[in-house]
Amino acid sequence: MLTQKMEKGLVAQMNYEIYSAFIYKAMAAYLDSVDLSGMANWMKVQYEEEMFHAEKMYTFIVEREGRAVYTAFPELPVEWDSIKAVFEGALEHERTVTARINDLMTLALEEKDHATHSFLNWFVNEQVEEEANVITILKQLKLMGDSGHGIYMLDKDLSTRIFVAPVDTAN
Repeated sequence: MLTQKMEKGLVAQMNYEIYSAFIYKAMAAYLDSVDLSGMANWMKVQYEEEMFHAEKMYTFIVEREGRAVYTAFPELPVEWDSIKAVFEGALEHERTVTARINDLMTLALEEKDHATHSFLNWFVNEQVEEEANVITILKQLKLMGDSGHGIYMLDKDLSTRIFVAPVDTAN
């Protein structure tokens, strides 16, 4: 059974994961509008990942006798100054998610909720991967500068990404 504080924190994070998903959908829409369908695809896969994260939280909350309540979220961004700015925004957002997960880990320890602490370990590891993926793309964008050929190649590369739900979601 979840404590009220832990339930409140998990529900807030579940909703933030949904908000995250829609931020990525907004980024995809922007990238599609500038004819970068491969980069838009990458963001659409991020959307799917974030919705998976939200569903994972939902299931855990319910299994622990909590109640998953959905809330409204802030207005989404719709414009960026450049392709690089889109990915910088994605990295900044992922770093915010990481901080929120870390805060939940701290709360789980304070509440002596070892089951939630164990559950959140998966998210801690996931955030390392999430940040690293965006950092790699930003490094590639920096290397290519304003090269249209480089952007074209990166766009083609990112078009191949697909969402694959993790097989073992217990950890």
